[in-house]
Amino acid sequence: MVNESRLLGMFLRFLEINSPPRKEKAVAEAICAEIEGMGLAPLRDQAGEQVGGETDNIIVNIPGRAEGAPRLLFSAHFDTVAPTEGLRIVREGGVIRTESATILGADDKSGVAAILEGIRAVREEGVPHGPIDAVFSICEEVGLLGAKCLDYSLIRPDMGFVLDAGKPVGGVVATAPSHNLITAVVTGKPAHAGVCPEEGVDALQAAARAIARMRLGRIDPETTANMGIARGGEARNIVPARVEVQGEARSRNEGKLEEISRHIVEAFESAAAEAGASAEIKIDRSYNTYRHLPTAPVVGLALQAARDIGAPQDLFAAGGGSDANIFNARGIPTVVVGTGMEKVHTHDEHIAVSDLVKAAEFVASAIRRAAAAP
Repeated sequence: MVNESRLLGMFLRFLEINSPPRKEKAVAEAICAEIEGMGLAPLRDQAGEQVGGETDNIIVNIPGRAEGAPRLLFSAHFDTVAPTEGLRIVREGGVIRTESATILGADDKSGVAAILEGIRAVREEGVPHGPIDAVFSICEEVGLLGAKCLDYSLIRPDMGFVLDAGKPVGGVVATAPSHNLITAVVTGKPAHAGVCPEEGVDALQAAARAIARMRLGRIDPETTANMGIARGGEARNIVPARVEVQGEARSRNEGKLEEISRHIVEAFESAAAEAGASAEIKIDRSYNTYRHLPTAPVVGLALQAARDIGAPQDLFAAGGGSDANIFNARGIPTVVVGTGMEKVHTHDEHIAVSDLVKAAEFVASAIRRAAAAP
């Protein structure tokens, strides 16, 4: 049975440790201490060295005693999207939030705590369960780097569950998009803006015209595009000769992703040519889409566990990626599951204690259900 007091104490300890990407060593040590307190041995890979960070992914292999049960993977990341230095946690009406000018960090320390408590609860029950792999990853918030650099020889699951979504608790994300990173460099010609501006070629104006032509925002129910960063120019009295624009496109349909990416490239190229400038565009694939049918075993087990905790037995489509995209690409059928965290990546981030408890109960239920399956 899930121990609410123990779960909450562990979660709060994790929150109090600052852990932005590449600076997660202290919280990694706290997680390892919890694992060792369960009588288990945490493993480390070499992911930290590969991404330029100070610590590695944490892996736990738990033997099973239920013959024929599938080997389950539970995973969550322990970096946060931004630093939490000066974090002041408050608990009001059963909700945990921050009163300081930082994020809370429930994304995704709620997933880490829920997984550890769910596994501990099942082990304390003493009932036979199948083998379990747990992966706690670094640098998820900066491109899923921990999962990309994970030593996959340390795990061999049949299916996986990434606890890294919001409400409803136990909600199952069965599909997520592919993601293209787009970088465009528009090059013009500098000139003195007050003396001879006509001799220059304005790269910033060309880039602005390109962006104005683009279809951005919500393209359709499964496709989005955004230009998020523009950098360039040397001084206010110099016609800008170089501008770099960074954006993205996402879709759960590969054909639509290719179409919107091509549209963005053509907008930059045509606007640059009209201005007498040039445009160099680079597209990098960050991660690939996945889609699981309702009949997939990983979906069936997730829905059974959701039913056990009284959660809606619904499948959801995500607009963002997670470590599940990487696991699926590695051949591990994986879905994302909600922990109940809300308004993540903002200073209004919060989570209800009751939802955190239900997330841990989901983990425990999935382990029990897998062991009981015929």
